[in-house]
Formats: sequence, structure tokens, C-alpha cells
Amino acid sequence: MRANSDLQLLTDAAKAAAEIALRHFRDDLDVWDKGDNQGPVTEADLEIDAMLRRDLLAARPGYGWLSEETEDDPERLDRARTFIVDPIDGTRAFIAGERTWSHSLAIAERGKIVAAAVHVPMLNRLYTASDDDISRLNGDSIKATHKPELEGARVLAAKPNFDQENWISGTPPLERHFRPSLAYRLSLVGHGRFDAMLTLRDCWEWDIAAGELIVRQAGGIASDRAGAALVFNQPRPKTPGCLAAGKALHPLIAARLRQR
Repeated sequence: MRANSDLQLLTDAAKAAAEIALRHFRDDLDVWDKGDNQGPVTEADLEIDAMLRRDLLAARPGYGWLSEETEDDPERLDRARTFIVDPIDGTRAFIAGERTWSHSLAIAERGKIVAAAVHVPMLNRLYTASDDDISRLNGDSIKATHKPELEGARVLAAKPNFDQENWISGTPPLERHFRPSLAYRLSLVGHGRFDAMLTLRDCWEWDIAAGELIVRQAGGIASDRAGAALVFNQPRPKTPGCLAAGKALHPLIAARLRQR
């Protein structure tokens, strides 16, 4: 029952995050550059982060905390459960007034994600999953696709991922698409709207934690770029890329990727 309770907590928090984001969206935002190629942050990111940290830890004071917009505290490594949060995933899209940014909220237990919510408020899409239930979109069940071959597979990925040098025997005959939010890309794979998503660059855990569970509970596989299982709440909260797809397609893509 704790998983259901935690999932409801995340769902309510994601909706509260959207209320703050929509108040700032397409407004005259204060924006800062975080430096070290970390990208921009807005006043909306920081306000949402503060709200989530306050409300979620008040509800679960024994949990750890890992967020893109909070200085990391290694005390989280000693906690049985840890919140992993990206207040706004796709901040550049948010700043540009685009629609496909998201809020990504997850809970990790012993390295695995056990509850997750990804909210895309401009599209009215709330993806949820827990480790004892199926993945859902706005309450309705969703499933990853069962495409059994590479040819024509619809893959969400940034253009550089399709460069020839990243693949054995050249880039496969995949159909490339793109969305700016990694959490949303993963959710779309769980939703069955696309066959796979791929990013070869290292990923921060907060970008992919919630989406990993949504893919997994929708019958797909989410791994690092080499096909290894993802482990969360690590001392260095980064993974070597991310590959997600249905169970038949995932190993086919992984086998064609050239490893570093």
C-alpha cells in the first residue's frame, strides 16, 4: 500500500508544480545560466523545486532528496527511499514558449524506481506508474509497442545520436523524431506513441528516473546505452546514456550501438 500512497503523493505534487509553471509560462521570466554547460534555470524551476522539497519531505520526512535544482546532500545515500525530481524537464523549451516540457517526479528504493509521475501540463498528460501496478496516462492503461524489427522503427532522439560513427555497420533504417524533455520521451515510449528513445550522452538521474518506471510497467525496457539495467540514487547521479524500447526492439538497437 505504501507504493499507492507514494504515487498519489507524487501525482498531487506534479499537479501543484503545473500550477506554478503555468503562472510563469510565456511570461517575462527571470533566467540564469548555471554554468559548466548545465544550461539555464528560471525562477519557475526554483519556485517549483522549493515547493516540492517542502511539501514532499513534510509528507515523508524519512526520505532522501535529489533534485536538479537543489545542492546535492550525500545524506540521501543512507535513506531507504529517495525522491528524485526535475522541477521542469525541458527548461529551454519552457523558456521558448513551447509545449512539451514536463515535471518529472520519482521515488527510488534500493536503486530501483518504485513510484513515478511525469506531467506535461500544456498537453494535459499525466503519466504515472508504481512497481505494483501498470503504467497509466490520465488513469487509463498504456503499453509499449511490440515492433520486432529495426526498419521503420520510430525513435525519439537528438540528431547527433544518428551519426554513422555511433553505430556498427552504419545507422540503421530508423525514423527519427524529437521532443525536448527526456522524461516525456520515455513516457511516449511507455505510451506506445513511439517505438524507442535514445540518448547517448550521460543522463542525470532526475531526467530519466520517472520515465524508466513508466516504460518498465508498460512492458518495455529502459537501460543505459550499453543495455545494462539502470540503478538510481547513486553517489554520482548520472547514467551512461539511456535506451528505451519494447522488449523485442530494445536488444536489436543495443546490439547495433557502438560502445565507447
